[in-house]
Amino acid sequence: MDARVEDRQRPVEETERPAPARRRGRLVWGTLGLATAALIAVATWHVVTAPGAPPARGGRFADAAPQPVGVATVGKGDIRITLDALGTVTPLATVTVKPQIAGQLTEVGFQEGQVVKKGDFLAQIDPRPYQVALEQDQGQLAKDQAVLAQAQSDLARDQQMVKQNAISRQQVDDQAFLVQQDQGMIHSDQAQIDAQKLNLDYAHIISPVDGRVGLRQVDPGNYVQVGDALVIVTQLHPISVVFSLPEDDLPQIQARLHAGASLPVIAFDRSGTTRIATGTLSTLDNQIDTTTGTVKLRAGFDNADETLFPNQFVNARLLVETRQDVVTVPVAAVQHGAPGAFVYLVGAGDTVAVRPIKTGASDGGMVAVENGLQPGDRVVVDGTDRLRDGAHVTVAGGDGAQAAPAPADGRANQPRHRQGTGDGSQGQHRRRDNQTQQPATNP
Repeated sequence: MDARVEDRQRPVEETERPAPARRRGRLVWGTLGLATAALIAVATWHVVTAPGAPPARGGRFADAAPQPVGVATVGKGDIRITLDALGTVTPLATVTVKPQIAGQLTEVGFQEGQVVKKGDFLAQIDPRPYQVALEQDQGQLAKDQAVLAQAQSDLARDQQMVKQNAISRQQVDDQAFLVQQDQGMIHSDQAQIDAQKLNLDYAHIISPVDGRVGLRQVDPGNYVQVGDALVIVTQLHPISVVFSLPEDDLPQIQARLHAGASLPVIAFDRSGTTRIATGTLSTLDNQIDTTTGTVKLRAGFDNADETLFPNQFVNARLLVETRQDVVTVPVAAVQHGAPGAFVYLVGAGDTVAVRPIKTGASDGGMVAVENGLQPGDRVVVDGTDRLRDGAHVTVAGGDGAQAAPAPADGRANQPRHRQGTGDGSQGQHRRRDNQTQQPATNP
């Protein structure tokens, strides 16, 4: 029989039966799959039963190991509300000294960078042309005075003759008007003399303000015109810092100023880490900049040591208000979630409870609590990421560990905090406050 006919007559099961090698491959893959599943199950068991694993939800806290946490005691202290802004050191007076008459610059009476007083000699313009003009005007005055004297004498004779009807009344009146013209010439001559004397004063240039002179811009021997700059004199002390704040901060600043408060301003360097000088808010601008929504403020500084330099960029910190004897808690203890701001309160039996709070202004690592906590309460400041309501904890480093002390006033290297809005949310303005009284130590 033909081989092709035999193949067609062979049962289908016999032709499709797997070879022994294929059966062995399937057995090996099945064994590897079971081994992988077993390893995953063992690894999961180790993770779940590890000592640091978070406790499962539900009522299983009794079986979970207590969580080590750091605890701070709620106390009372002072919270200072401050506003930060970028400012520019602006002199109260900057004068560009320019000659008011033309002439040759014959002398310079200052050294570059010299500190001068108001009225100190700065430069001299050749006064000789103006001295000559003064003498000419004085001579003209003498001549006109003689003419006036003659006219007055003629008028006196005419007045006597008119009484005798020797001359007409019109001739007397004409002579009287001539006397008035001569008197006018006298006044004009005197004005010319005063102008020449003023030019002589202008030839001797003095400093208009106290300050420091800059670089000399014209050398002696040059012919200077009216309006040519000779030198710039800048007042260094007192000096001011001009900075801008959002218009939303204006009401509370005005309220404090209307109450007669003196608002301190601290100037820090560009990096915000070094305090340069301390001054006082002087005034506010009379309008809000509509393009930026900010208002300019000027703070005055004594600057006796000249640490502030004109046009220097500084970080200005305005102290608006100090809230004294308020309940404070470390910022690290405040958590935010669905109920708003809350803390983990450590209660009896070293169990924690979620306590919603209402926060206020923050200050150098501390935040004011308007309600929800009392002095002496213990709150968790470290290890809150694995806590749940009702969890058991162990206090690390002893029961009731004291919160870290807040930095001293003016420490600009602390993180910037903002004033709370009362529901645990962050404020909209830049706030920077400093804690002055530490929370009480837990007994």
